Amino acid sequence: MAEAERIIGTPESPETGGAGPEQSDRRAKDTADAERPRGRRRIAVLFGVAAFAYALDLVSKMWVVAELEHHPPIEIIGDWLKFEAIRNAGAAFGFGEAFTVIFTVIAAAVIVVIARLARKLYSLPWAIALGLLLGGALGNLTDRIFRSPGVFEGAVVDFIAPKHFAVFNLADSAIVCGGILIVLLSFRGLDPDGTVHKD
Repeated sequence: MAEAERIIGTPESPETGGAGPEQSDRRAKDTADAERPRGRRRIAVLFGVAAFAYALDLVSKMWVVAELEHHPPIEIIGDWLKFEAIRNAGAAFGFGEAFTVIFTVIAAAVIVVIARLARKLYSLPWAIALGLLLGGALGNLTDRIFRSPGVFEGAVVDFIAPKHFAVFNLADSAIVCGGILIVLLSFRGLDPDGTVHKD
């Protein structure tokens, strides 16, 4: 009888792959425990990328205000690319100067949404994309709050001036790169939680 049970196996027998309620609960807990560190790493990447993008934007603007404002533009590639200090009260690339407060509120809302979405983040590419968006939004929001003419109405410091194109800054670049990456990830069907869907 014992030999027959060994060959056939019982529901709790590991040889048959069966699992009782306790084993199922333990496996679910192990899976959840394994997911938590992975999720925390992705969140760390998100905020690490955001901090790097924000710091780079902040340092570049400090340099522009100290060394470039009220001075002639610096030619980087002839007439094709210059560094020229511009104060922009509108959105990215100089659009909508009459809606500074609205753009400030939108930037703050984007930051809140990204922070809430971070809790469900398990995808490294999404972490990088959202980090770029967060860093860029924080960079321009800092200008909106702390620069003249006043709180929530401050003009953003722009300085990258390609020929035949709007003047922008590193925060704008981070936002655009993050947005492009999000579009590409969406086309590939990759969700922030790491799942892949096919439409």
